[in-house]
Amino acid sequence: MDREVISTHEKAAYLNQDPTTYGAFAEIGAAQEVVAWFFRSGRSSGTVAKAMSAYDMVVSDAIYGPSQRYVSRQRLQAMLNHEYRLLQERLDEARGEKTKFFAFADTVATNRRSQPGTGHGWLGIRFQNAPRAEPSEILIHVRPFDPVTLREQEVIGILGVNLIYGAFYLNEKPEELIASLMDGLSRVRIEVDMIKFSGPAFAGVDNRLMSLQLVAQGLTDAALFTAQGEAIEPAEVLFGRPVLLQRGRFRPVTNVTLDMLYCAGERMIAEKGVDESKLAVLMEMSLKNLMSEDELDHADFLARVDLLGALGHPVMISNFSTSYHLTPYLRRYTKLPVGYVMGLGTLRSVFQEQYYKELPGGILEGLALVLRGDTDLYAYPMWDAVANAPRMADQLEVEPHLRHLYGHLLENKRIFALPAFDAEDLPVMPAEILYRIQTGDKSWERYVPPAVAERIRDKHLFGYSAEMANVR
Repeated sequence: MDREVISTHEKAAYLNQDPTTYGAFAEIGAAQEVVAWFFRSGRSSGTVAKAMSAYDMVVSDAIYGPSQRYVSRQRLQAMLNHEYRLLQERLDEARGEKTKFFAFADTVATNRRSQPGTGHGWLGIRFQNAPRAEPSEILIHVRPFDPVTLREQEVIGILGVNLIYGAFYLNEKPEELIASLMDGLSRVRIEVDMIKFSGPAFAGVDNRLMSLQLVAQGLTDAALFTAQGEAIEPAEVLFGRPVLLQRGRFRPVTNVTLDMLYCAGERMIAEKGVDESKLAVLMEMSLKNLMSEDELDHADFLARVDLLGALGHPVMISNFSTSYHLTPYLRRYTKLPVGYVMGLGTLRSVFQEQYYKELPGGILEGLALVLRGDTDLYAYPMWDAVANAPRMADQLEVEPHLRHLYGHLLENKRIFALPAFDAEDLPVMPAEILYRIQTGDKSWERYVPPAVAERIRDKHLFGYSAEMANVR
């Protein structure tokens, strides 16, 4: 994305000189540096109507109401609601006709010295994109990585200025706005793992695509949203919970997809004793599986996540091409059991040494990372066309020098063989089902869940044509 990168000082100065922008700043915890940029850049009276720090919890509760957690989306939302309402009540009559009001808020906890990566924070802005317009919002969740508190605060200051500037001057270009959040920063110092746009300024914005942009533009390694398409902080789903994750292309979701999850979940509950009500079930797609001729196909992406939404599980988008990168990410959030459910084709690739060339310890190091902590592989059978029967995990052929390693993992229950679903469903691969959808062969409906079939028909996903289907 070619664009001019403007320094933090220039952005703050430009906002100070803009007579139409005026707002309040409220900062909690480690985040005390955003408004300081506007004071240092001169003519801050043109932008800053109010600046405050409710650092003490009792004071914060007195202003914004009690809260179980002070670094949370709920606290950020309370801050924005309170400050924006006061701003309008006090200033709308005097200058509302020519002013775009805004309230900026942040609440951040720094990293613990003994535990790098434990810090996190919420930043948000509620703003008018025209005088007396209904407000719009941008909320973001961040994880600072600087080991020095002063440098962490500096990062939040820069990011906050980028967010305010982007809200006013890049709201018609949300993808560019996302890229601009990292102006003057790098992933070594911070990541942005959630963003949510709302309000009239972003009426045409799909937050699922914005989550995709966070990953595609390198602001984070993974982003999550609910089955309903709501952007969420990863910890909201993963923190302190057992996790069952299925990686795939999901083009489309099939009966086998659903049965893989069901069988793996039942086995995980039985073997690990996890609480079913607390089990986090995730559907994950990597950027590699979303690319079409080296480009992201947004329509195809939305079709896939729309069908995943029919299953009722959160969706993760990541840049983890291999599972040995994914497991350490999940282990940020939970020490409880993690299970990967996969077909035998994927399991075979786990034991291909070419995928571990970048690791000094090769496949041994790679598998140690994949199976880090209490992590297991749940292998669903594949159809053996030669034998005309399902092939189970204990029948998988690997390279001769890896057979003992594979056998060791099977024997010690790090790999579990799952039963087959249906002899009629298993031989039909997703590519064949997709072909039948696109050619009007109605038999495709037999191989997908009813809710998925309904969405494909109603929304004409994956090239479905009602006219062609009627002809067939």
